[in-house]
Amino acid sequence: MDPVRNPFAPGAGQRPPELAGRDKELAAFEVVLERVARGRPERSLVLTGLRGVGKTVLLGELRSMAVKRGWGAGKIEARPEAGLRRPLSAALHRAIRDLAVRHRAPERVEAVLGVLKAFALRANPADAKLRDRWQPGIDVPAAQGRADSGDIEIDLVELFTEVAELAQDVGTGVALLIDEMQDVPPDDISALCAACHELSQSGAPLVVVGAGLPHLPAVLSASKSYSERLFRYVRIDRLSREDADRAVLAPVEREEAGIQDEALDALFDASGGYPYFIQAYGKAAWDAAPADPISALDVAVAAPEADAELAVGFFGSRYERATPAEREYLRAMAELTDGKDAGVNTAQVADHLGRKPSSLSPARDSLIKKGLVYSAERGQIAFTVPHFGRFLLGRED
Repeated sequence: MDPVRNPFAPGAGQRPPELAGRDKELAAFEVVLERVARGRPERSLVLTGLRGVGKTVLLGELRSMAVKRGWGAGKIEARPEAGLRRPLSAALHRAIRDLAVRHRAPERVEAVLGVLKAFALRANPADAKLRDRWQPGIDVPAAQGRADSGDIEIDLVELFTEVAELAQDVGTGVALLIDEMQDVPPDDISALCAACHELSQSGAPLVVVGAGLPHLPAVLSASKSYSERLFRYVRIDRLSREDADRAVLAPVEREEAGIQDEALDALFDASGGYPYFIQAYGKAAWDAAPADPISALDVAVAAPEADAELAVGFFGSRYERATPAEREYLRAMAELTDGKDAGVNTAQVADHLGRKPSSLSPARDSLIKKGLVYSAERGQIAFTVPHFGRFLLGRED
């Protein structure tokens, strides 16, 4: 097949394979947009799932939906050890610009931008020299006495209120989308929950949509006991066989090509129904196929190339972040699960390595912080990356 036409290449096609099977989530968000815009109470949304299930792509699609409805929308990716003020300021700046094109009072928009700038400037350390102070790139004077107290919880409530009221002026709302939400620092995640709680009480048209690893609900619950009432949790999992086939057939048929049923079987077996893997194996099979339609043999020939690419880009890049002690822990997990996508008891890991559980706590905690493993419940640990155990068992260290 012509590699230039490869519909599985990044950016190819009009609807990425990761969105196949997500119609329910898209329809639910459409309802959220409508309810919030009408001033009716609605919980913010949190998407959780393993890596490779398409959370980031889905988050981007939700942002596009909000923009098409005339909403202001901004998206950020949280990073460990990084505060929320700077990225949040940039995201809301973009959302305000979305709203400004519909607002009839420029001075009102500038007033809200002034509050945003005041909020953003508090990201600078108090003792920072003038030449070292970060400037948010907002061309209005900073407001005083609003969202600039330095207390992130107070400031977020005031800022969200200002931005939501601006959206209310034009009859829409604001969507703030946060990827890797589990990496938001504890104080900031607590403030975010408090701000969402305050806005839900007032019915302000601002909704937070977060995406993160499976333990994100536990992170939010540890931050604020009432967080389960603030968010509607949606688990994003691998695709059903029907949706996985659709993720392959739709892009292939757009190129007026075909694929044999046996090849679909082989692709599902190789990918496990995970969207990221469907795209990887589908791309390799398309490139390997000498003629139309794609056959099971083409998938078999292409699989080693896809495996090699995943080993470097998807698995290897994460494995390289682990220290020797952490790699030992990961390897033990893989051996105990026989490479399957399953959880394991932390006490079993200690027994397997002949170590005391307390001596392994630093490695386990560091792996959680690095996003390589997660703990869905006390005493249990699992990989955040599908097929990671299989990858580890296949390595020759």
